[in-house]
Amino acid sequence: MGKPAGVVTMADVARSAGVSTMTVSNVINGRPRVGAATRERVLAAISDLGYQVNLAARHLRAGRTGVVGLAVPELERPYFAQLAGRLADRFEAHGLRIVMERTGASREGELDAVAFSRLRMYDGLILSVVDLDPAELSQLRTDAPVVMIGERALPSRFDHVMMDNVDGARQATAHLLATGARRIAMLGGDPDGVATMPALRAEGYALAHADAGVPVDPELNVRSSFRMQDGYDAIRSLLDRGIGFDAVFALTDVMAMGALRALADAGVRVPDDVQLVGFDDIDEAAYLVPSLSSVNPGHAEMADRITALLTAQISDGPTGDPQEVVVPARLIQRGTTTPLD
Repeated sequence: MGKPAGVVTMADVARSAGVSTMTVSNVINGRPRVGAATRERVLAAISDLGYQVNLAARHLRAGRTGVVGLAVPELERPYFAQLAGRLADRFEAHGLRIVMERTGASREGELDAVAFSRLRMYDGLILSVVDLDPAELSQLRTDAPVVMIGERALPSRFDHVMMDNVDGARQATAHLLATGARRIAMLGGDPDGVATMPALRAEGYALAHADAGVPVDPELNVRSSFRMQDGYDAIRSLLDRGIGFDAVFALTDVMAMGALRALADAGVRVPDDVQLVGFDDIDEAAYLVPSLSSVNPGHAEMADRITALLTAQISDGPTGDPQEVVVPARLIQRGTTTPLD
């Protein structure tokens, strides 16, 4: 007995793409054994033949799955783990559960998260965008509800919720300058970058200096990744090279934690000798010794807006023009900075 008319099978996709059914299976399941060109050919065949939509329909005839995907660059970073917790609380109130996956901050990982969102049976997807550009976003093949989160404005057809990186960094740096600091080291910034998190936070750092009429010393910018070890190594590099500084702005709290330990190991008192500010206001910031001053990027409001936008799409479909939401940031002063009178 042949297959029912109109039903697209994995074998149909394989014939269309000129590959084996095993290769199609590997692509669908996200296995790493498929080359980029072959993967794109299979995805195009899936979309053109309607296999993606038909597969989802078989499982969704009785209704929605009750699952929302959250695709983020890294699973181990405290910021993303805590974001997932806040979103899980909110989506549970709507009868939805969160499933996390890692994109590795790569173009391929981000494209796959969207391409497979229906195959993985998500009612909707929250995608943290790092490496995709506007042209790629506009060409993504999906009819799934999607809300983007990320560091930079990216014109696209998707709703987008983002933090105010520039103003948050400006607030942190302006506070340090207002307390009398004049040589503020920046850990992880990229003044030459374009619209990435390191570039946007470096822009806020520079704006605060310009507002205060204080020149920026390029030697005080230590470019690095954003692990705790990177924060530690950045401070050791400044100290070993004899570069003087009286304050530190670390682009993430995780880096700031490493910096705090490096300063302690070197016998530098915080905040008496050197002040320190992080960014993200992760839960651990309040429990360090001394407690860490940090920029809160608007955690609660971000989670509220993401939830509202995605649940509206899931319930009602596309709601008109895509919304771009920028959530205000706020500096939280704690023990690593000098309070203003």
